[in-house]
Amino acid sequence: SALFLAIQHGRRMERGGRRRSEAEEADKGRMKRTIIKDWKARLSYFLQNSSNSNKRKSKKAGKHRNYFRPSPEEAQLWSEAFDELLANKYGLAAFRAFLKSEFCEENIEFWLACEDFKKTKSPQKLTSKAKKIYNDFIEKEAPKEINIDFQTKNMIAQNIQEATHTCFSAAQKRVYSLMENNSYPRFLESEFYQELCKKTPITRAAPGT
Repeated sequence: SALFLAIQHGRRMERGGRRRSEAEEADKGRMKRTIIKDWKARLSYFLQNSSNSNKRKSKKAGKHRNYFRPSPEEAQLWSEAFDELLANKYGLAAFRAFLKSEFCEENIEFWLACEDFKKTKSPQKLTSKAKKIYNDFIEKEAPKEINIDFQTKNMIAQNIQEATHTCFSAAQKRVYSLMENNSYPRFLESEFYQELCKKTPITRAAPGT
């Protein structure tokens, strides 16, 4: 009878362990779906803002661009080089959403502000944009302060007095390197990126349909 009770107890333990394991797997599945859903919401927000901005910029030219979900092959190209990711509109929006989830979106915003700054032709606009970038990202306790060394900050403070296109070059390189070596590899490992790279299985029609 003792052996019978031991066997019964073992079966109950096994069933309980199975149920716990199934419950844990279900929880993981729900969590994964929630994470991907949140990512899609963030990405939709960034794409919407990007699309609205482009509509305003290209209204006079009568141009309009929509940004569609990339194919798995296109998404996989982003893993080949950081520049491939930044050059793709959808990829850039996805990366911004990822940085926002890690509370370091100021890095990509600063990099984009520098890219825009380098395209500025008017000397007056160059000076005003330089001061805005400095106030937003560089000065102590700036609302989007980036992580750069004190010497670089001082050099920028001096350079913006007579702004040139290279005012922020050193800081931009530093931030680019930070994103490429830290945030970019984590983005490639993220659930959302892995989901984009998944190929949809081809479903074959049943015979006679």
